[in-house]
Amino acid sequence: MSIGIVINPEAGPLNDVSVLSRRQLAYDALRAAAVDGEVRLTEGPGSARSIATEMVVAGVSTVVAWGGDGTINEVAAAVAPADVTLGVVPGGSGNGFARGLGLNHQPPEALKIAITGTERRIDTGDVDGKLFVNVAGVGFDAHLADVFNRLRVRGSSVYIRTGIRELLAYRALTYTIAVGEDAFTTQAFLVAIANGREYGTGAVIAPRARVDDGVLDCICIPHRSLPSVLWHARRLFTGTLDQVPGVRSVSSSTLTITSDHPLTFHVDGEVYAGPAQLHVAIRPRSLKVRVPTQTN
Repeated sequence: MSIGIVINPEAGPLNDVSVLSRRQLAYDALRAAAVDGEVRLTEGPGSARSIATEMVVAGVSTVVAWGGDGTINEVAAAVAPADVTLGVVPGGSGNGFARGLGLNHQPPEALKIAITGTERRIDTGDVDGKLFVNVAGVGFDAHLADVFNRLRVRGSSVYIRTGIRELLAYRALTYTIAVGEDAFTTQAFLVAIANGREYGTGAVIAPRARVDDGVLDCICIPHRSLPSVLWHARRLFTGTLDQVPGVRSVSSSTLTITSDHPLTFHVDGEVYAGPAQLHVAIRPRSLKVRVPTQTN
């Protein structure tokens, strides 16, 4: 077996391609590429990583993650240490990582790229021992990720309504960010740690972030009134969030985030309970991922 394909049947909006259709498309893509492989469905949190690990042990050269950023995160965590290549078929509601890599969102073409595309080495990040490929953070985005993970119905309109509701109740916390010998303390609405540029659906949290530049971008958004948050939220979709007064952005290969209480954080939307101090670091060129082949 040379290719493993891991499908999250719960990913994406309700009107997405059916599970049976996804499985058939996956097998069709393997046949079209004339490679042998296996297609398996996840069964809940942690399942994608377990399946991908089994595929790596079986000797695959590539494991394809068909799902959202959480599914991609789990598969990446399994393949990166073994230097096995990651393929991606965007199947979530936001698909921030896939958008950042310029991947096709139509399953047949995305599968072709995931199986036969060009290999590209990119960085990954690490928060308290947890790998991430796109965006991690503490504060409101971690809180909202936890809320989103509990939703039974997903999609852009649901996310917007839920986000506004949570904004009304959320209270900013105080963090100390240390980068090398420099440190600053701030009451922040959120602190995002970005390897990629966007959360998904075009919401750019780190305009200058690049997945292969050897650093992570730390974006601190200060406490603001609800009207101010809603007004400046438009900056996410114009790629100009870093121009908002008070927003602080630093780039580094390592940093720490400290608070006076245990920190809840997320990596690619997967939420964890952490200690009062989180250690963050880049893992340079630690992941091979298949991307579209450039033609001249």
